[in-house]
Amino acid sequence: MKSLMLLWRSLADELAGWCCTSAMRDIETVSHRVEHEGISFLTISLANFGSDFQKALDQGYVGPSQFLGFSRSGGLPRFLGGFLDLVFDRTSGRLIDKPCIDAIFAIRQLSLLFAKISIPCSDARNRKAMRDYVNVDNEVRLRDSLREKQLLADFHSVSRRLLARTFTRADLLVYNGDVLPKHGPGQTADRILGNKKFDSLDWTQRLEAILPSGEMLLPNWSYLDRFGRVNLKEPGTEIPVKVIMVPKTLKTPRIIAMEPVCMQYAQQAILGVLLESHERDNLLSSFVGFRDQTPNQRLARKGSLKGDLATLDLSEASDRVSNQLVETMLSDHPHLHEAVSASRSLTADVLGHGIHSLAKFASMGSALCFPIEAFVFVTLVILGIERELNRSLSYSELHALKGKVRIYGDDIIVPVEYVRSVTSTLELFGFKVNSRKSFWTGKFRESCGKDYYDGIDVTTIRFRQNFPSSQKNATEVVSLISFRNQLYLRGLWRTCAWLDREITRIIKHYPVVLSTSPIQGRLSFLGFDTQRECPRLHRPLVKGYVVSAKPPINSLDGSGALLKCLLQMAHRDRGHDGTLSSEIGTSDLPVAAQEHLLRSGRPSAVNIKLRWETPY
Repeated sequence: MKSLMLLWRSLADELAGWCCTSAMRDIETVSHRVEHEGISFLTISLANFGSDFQKALDQGYVGPSQFLGFSRSGGLPRFLGGFLDLVFDRTSGRLIDKPCIDAIFAIRQLSLLFAKISIPCSDARNRKAMRDYVNVDNEVRLRDSLREKQLLADFHSVSRRLLARTFTRADLLVYNGDVLPKHGPGQTADRILGNKKFDSLDWTQRLEAILPSGEMLLPNWSYLDRFGRVNLKEPGTEIPVKVIMVPKTLKTPRIIAMEPVCMQYAQQAILGVLLESHERDNLLSSFVGFRDQTPNQRLARKGSLKGDLATLDLSEASDRVSNQLVETMLSDHPHLHEAVSASRSLTADVLGHGIHSLAKFASMGSALCFPIEAFVFVTLVILGIERELNRSLSYSELHALKGKVRIYGDDIIVPVEYVRSVTSTLELFGFKVNSRKSFWTGKFRESCGKDYYDGIDVTTIRFRQNFPSSQKNATEVVSLISFRNQLYLRGLWRTCAWLDREITRIIKHYPVVLSTSPIQGRLSFLGFDTQRECPRLHRPLVKGYVVSAKPPINSLDGSGALLKCLLQMAHRDRGHDGTLSSEIGTSDLPVAAQEHLLRSGRPSAVNIKLRWETPY
């Protein structure tokens, strides 16, 4: 806690210097409130302050319901007042004509610094998250029963015009059996890890009807003897997804679901054909992205500069995607429809609530959650635009929306003139637009991790892990060095100097390196250190710590090993591995090619090891 306070103080002092103001009273306020409220003030209360500030920027004034807990009489609070006075008029609470961009960045940086720190939630908050998961699914079921047939017909009409080319191509690939399954490195509901997944012979009757186990689980038909050992599960005996919590913020955990091995394996096969088909559709690929967030970020910047594009964010987006909508969307493509339905888990094992029958399509954790929700959202966005115009869009009019409509997960960008209709359409179909994170009125926009005001990047640098207490806290050490380097590139050099002193108390070797170096070191615009020369290659070397994170030993041989090798070659020949950008960081860490049958899965621990390496 003390280190977090010292970091906040250092940043506040430096940012106050940027803005020619003082943060002395702000530091006193934070110290006093942390003493009485604990870490929740830094992670929750300050984060709420930051959210209110962003909304005030968007609407152009400070509303009476904003900055609660910081302003007794409403209006502009005294806390961070030196910065706020450079953005808002204190008398009227309205945005001034030319607000200070440095002050906008400073307020956001100081209020949102610890909003995403990885600290487990309290038991009460965890129980509430599980309860909310079940309640949201029950809401989805209720809306399904009350939804008018005409609404579904309108949804189906738009999805047919927008998605038919992609789904028709994917449907043909499924029909021809041209699918390539894939195992991920993560945990599964049936507790099978790493390479052992390739030896699994569990399958379901639903999958067997469209994705035969002989084609999916056997290297080739010369291994027919294994076919007799395939365990085909009836719908009532299928393993439910296991709902778990992972740290997100101190306010609430992130809820994800671990799929059974066979479901995850089949989902990856369908994901591959969907991505391949989507990338060949010029229109749909301009609206929906799966691998690259930068188009959304560029459009967010454009929207902040010109005011013509809005950025929308949805709450509990994946958990509110109704399976009824997905069934409607896929109804014209029988083979793809059957494959998607067969690879969808029907029930979930929810801690404290037992086995729950799912009305949602899937939770985060399913390989198909991300693409399917994006297809649903783009359909609803276009439907919302058509409802505003009171007519269907022609193919040429859809093409005219390129560069104006973009979906990446639950980050949605639409033209400002259609915001009201699009948001009402999303809400009509059961989704919740997060008004605190949706912007279209002023000059502030955020999408896919980038924030802009009037075209200028004001993205916050987040402190993700707690301060390490020793070199053994490798994850925290790596995170702290990364945080320091991000501050350096942003120009916060005085805080970097303080962090450098803190880091050198933990690790002895901390050289100046370039960002491409494997060494955990500090960045500098002045070059890099050279401590000695490699006697063999005559290149500079420095001594420092390198991340070591090998996948655990998990050996594989026999038919399972052959299946894995054949699938890897097939994926390579096809030219892509079916990985979404949202999955980057979850794949196996690089190991020598000859070790992939010996080691697999996610590393059980991350270490840092001292060695000589190049500083570039």
